[in-house]
Amino acid sequence: MNASDQFQAIVIGSGQGGNPLCMALARAGLRTALIERKHVGGTCVNEGCTPTKTMVASARVAYLARRSADYGVHSGNIRIDMERVRKRKRDIVDAFRARNEEGLRHTANLELIFGEASFTGAKTVLVRLRDGGQRVLTGERIFINAGARPAVPAIEGLKDVQFLDSTSIMELGAVPEHLMVLGGGYVGLEFGQMFRRFGSRVTIVQSGGQLLWGEDADVAGGVAAILKQDGVEVLLSTKATGVIKEGAKIRVTVRMEMDDETRVLDGSHLLVATGRVPNTDTLNVSAAGVTVDKRGFIQVNSKLETNVAGIYALGDIKGGPAFTHISYDDFRILRTNLIEKGSASTEGRLVPYTLYIDPQLGRIGLTENEARAQNKKVRVARMPMTSVARALETDETRGFMKAIVDAESGQILGAAVLGLEGGEIMSMLEVAMLGKVPCDVLHNATFAHPTLAESLNNLFLNFDS
Repeated sequence: MNASDQFQAIVIGSGQGGNPLCMALARAGLRTALIERKHVGGTCVNEGCTPTKTMVASARVAYLARRSADYGVHSGNIRIDMERVRKRKRDIVDAFRARNEEGLRHTANLELIFGEASFTGAKTVLVRLRDGGQRVLTGERIFINAGARPAVPAIEGLKDVQFLDSTSIMELGAVPEHLMVLGGGYVGLEFGQMFRRFGSRVTIVQSGGQLLWGEDADVAGGVAAILKQDGVEVLLSTKATGVIKEGAKIRVTVRMEMDDETRVLDGSHLLVATGRVPNTDTLNVSAAGVTVDKRGFIQVNSKLETNVAGIYALGDIKGGPAFTHISYDDFRILRTNLIEKGSASTEGRLVPYTLYIDPQLGRIGLTENEARAQNKKVRVARMPMTSVARALETDETRGFMKAIVDAESGQILGAAVLGLEGGEIMSMLEVAMLGKVPCDVLHNATFAHPTLAESLNNLFLNFDS
């Protein structure tokens, strides 16, 4: 083996954990290789956060333009130019991707290699190069950040029709006439509302009894109410059983369990948003002896170590919360332990997240259901957004705020903020949780008026009896 193929560290995948990790390792003096199959930046930059939120912003402008008369502004007829929406999305993605790649290429001790990686042993990786040929690399330590991809459910006829996933739907050059969405999770809801605002008729098919299966029923119900108010059809306890192509239409047969009946949906486009599967199937991790679970996710301990010494996994490929900020925190854990000789772990890590429908759902910590299942003594504070001055002034009063509070200590255990800039208000509550600030401090704090932040004064006045 050539010396050029021997590394002290190999990172597979240039996602939001892999990128800063390989740069940190290289700057620490380790000869490091970063292997990337397609595009630098991972899911977030290329198919996830960056492009979707860019398009969400376009959809919000369309929504506000149609409502402009409510604010005393008359804007005339609204026309959606999907090619322009798409170009704006592509331009921003290209800029983010180029900036990431430039940073990698200018990092000493780091080699960026484009190709498909697969293990041939616990310390060796075969790379089928994108421009032809192959290399076999050895690494003293190997970090797997290869992510996940959209799942394809086993529905009769699905593979015989041209359906959309979370990547291909963003490449549409025209607004669908009728978008049918399989899945009531984050991807399905964000795209469902987005295309409804662009002008599509939208039907969301959710097999479970509520949207967002992990949330409290009142939160999931609040989200459903907002979508329905926007004109989205939401079908709960409904399972797709078959898909066929009928001329220019896609026909989906569904079983509605609540009504014990079968219904046929006809649409122009079908988005499949039923979860994601890990990209371990092409990595040949078994050759390295790495253990995966029954779904293919790599199993790690709280320090992100696999069962094989010297091999680590971070980001979506290890299962658990599939969020960019979690992947980045995985990087921080590895940097702390391997470079700074600290002792960081995932234990007790708070997991914030935001659903980017409009208005947003920001979530942190325990749900009410989880707290009660753990037999915690809690008080629940609730307040509708109609009680928030800033929401009234901006004419976006849909949703509510909810906080789970320890009944004895007053510590905030969790919160859901479904409302205007819900993710930002949730982040304030997260800061309080990190600092172990009891809810009374927020209740009595002086916040600027009129801001959304001052809603926290009143939220903690409204506890359930």
